[in-house]
Amino acid sequence: MALNPDGGRIFDHRLDNGLRVLFEPMPWLPTLSTTLMLPFGSATDPTGLEGSATVLHDWIQRGAGALDSRAHSDALEALGVRRGGSAGRETASLGASFLADELDQVLPLVSSMVSEPRLDEAEFAPARELAEEELRSLADAPTQRLFDALLAHFLDGGAGRSPYGTEPGLAALTPEALRADAVRRIGPRGAILALAGGADWDAVLAAVERAFAGWSGDSLPLPEARLRPADRHHVMADSAQTQIGLAFPAPAPADPDVYAYDLALHVLSGSMGARLFTEVREKRGLVYSVGAYYRALHGFGYTLGYAGTTPERADETLQVLLAEIRRLSEGVEADELERARVGTLSAVVMQGESSSARAGRLASDALLRGRVRTLAEIRSAVEKVDVHTLNDYLAAHPFPDPTVVTLGPKPLVEVAA
Repeated sequence: MALNPDGGRIFDHRLDNGLRVLFEPMPWLPTLSTTLMLPFGSATDPTGLEGSATVLHDWIQRGAGALDSRAHSDALEALGVRRGGSAGRETASLGASFLADELDQVLPLVSSMVSEPRLDEAEFAPARELAEEELRSLADAPTQRLFDALLAHFLDGGAGRSPYGTEPGLAALTPEALRADAVRRIGPRGAILALAGGADWDAVLAAVERAFAGWSGDSLPLPEARLRPADRHHVMADSAQTQIGLAFPAPAPADPDVYAYDLALHVLSGSMGARLFTEVREKRGLVYSVGAYYRALHGFGYTLGYAGTTPERADETLQVLLAEIRRLSEGVEADELERARVGTLSAVVMQGESSSARAGRLASDALLRGRVRTLAEIRSAVEKVDVHTLNDYLAAHPFPDPTVVTLGPKPLVEVAA
């Protein structure tokens, strides 16, 4: 089915096995990019086997069908494929960019990783060891460690689990347990295959049918995101800095107000001229880094705030950070909105030049919103938000009390209280 609400074309089709296929033509490009988004992540990791999604995501890429790990990797490299992907909280993804003429050769290699992964015993230990090393690396990555702790206190249930897993969970994994997990979670229903680039829709669909129509299996529904009550927590760390993290609910991705909210966040934190950079860093010199970012899960939006500072200035930094976030409810100036709009639209335009970015956006829209948007639709929605609309929205939707997590050598006064 072709969606054509505003001049752009996005094709949307569902195979008989449940796989949703999206395609956006970019006829000026000689390349194609694909994102295969799979509905398994840390949110659906089995209890006691935390980290299984991350290990499984790596393991399925170590050989498929008749090709062992080296042969499969060599086949992709011989076609000039640039690979990507990751395992997250709700989904795992496999990405590929390649010359459009190689579509019929590349798609079967991508499909085989999910339809017939080898899951060889010899490749299990390296996949698990890589996940264990990534988990250990958090000790040297205080910002990532902070956000993992922040989301664990902000989100209840499976959504609060870290994709890095836990030491006991990774240690408990066995090849047999992970193979059983793959049977439960790697299936076409709920999966999304998004493509963008220089190709014809009929040729794309025919190639997808040949490569993926035989894929079968189960998948698990994504759990609904639930919130814990807003609270304050501190994580002790032997560090010369203090990391401050905030989290609070925001409009869901499909909420029409999300465009106004996103522009408000850009006023707060979208550039070197934004309020947080100006008020917290430039005027007061409190931080070396500060920002606020919109994030989303299936049907749920939230905002993360961050500041990195010294232990001596951490209490003041938190107070100023909270004050600037709350001050948004008083409204923004027309020049602030225009600067935010220009920055947002520039990012939209630049994304439109990248086939891999477009494929990723299509898959993300389908998962988070249930429908896909053309770039023209996004531009139109952003341009419709004027200063009166935005200020009315901000006045009617004051920012909620956030969950606050800090990481450093000592707790802040407010957090300790």
